[in-house]
Amino acid sequence: MYQKVFEAGYVVVKKIQETQEDAIKQSARLIADAYVSNHTFFVSGSGHSHTVSEEFYGRAGGLAFTVPILTSELTMTEHPTKSSYIEKLSGYAEILCELYHIQKGDVVLIASNSGRNAYPVELAQCAKEKGAKVVAITSVAHSSATTSRAKSKQKLMDIADVVIDNCGVLGDACLKMEGMDTLMMPTSSIANAFIVQAVSVLSAQYIMEAGKEAPVFVSLNGHADQSVNDELYRKYTRLY
Repeated sequence: MYQKVFEAGYVVVKKIQETQEDAIKQSARLIADAYVSNHTFFVSGSGHSHTVSEEFYGRAGGLAFTVPILTSELTMTEHPTKSSYIEKLSGYAEILCELYHIQKGDVVLIASNSGRNAYPVELAQCAKEKGAKVVAITSVAHSSATTSRAKSKQKLMDIADVVIDNCGVLGDACLKMEGMDTLMMPTSSIANAFIVQAVSVLSAQYIMEAGKEAPVFVSLNGHADQSVNDELYRKYTRLY
């Protein structure tokens, strides 16, 4: 099984590389254009998809201007299933959309493997109504095989301006083990991590091509002083 775990991961990442280039480049271009035009790049997700926000935000080598919409209700820090209930509630996304002041010209990237729950769908709808561009990271196969839980009956991929397919399967887990009915090896985390880094690097490239410096966090466990990242936080992130 050891080899099968790695093989499954390689297959998904390779498929993303071969099929999602245009979507990733389009997303990076939207983010770069927003930054160059002094607009905001937001990122959000609920449940395990909230890790996309953390992959973008506050990481050494990551874009320093990312603003995460990452309340505790969307994570699993307090309870393993709390976010699963919250993401099905209609109205919560609209509250966050207002609190974070999403505006015309901003970019909102939303990660949701199924793309069917109220939170990601309504956040996308609210962002579009404000005039922002929406990027989705989702499993097209999973989303296509399920019905929407949102009041509008839409899914995230129906609303987004750009859809990046994480190339996962229905249910996310893909590995069948002998003697076990339940599949293991969810691939979305692996897929999302590669997608985030591709989007980040290309966004920085496009920003530099536009003649501006791309602000990037440095490793505080290397040779950098804490003040370097602190200054970037204060300059670009509304939370501090």
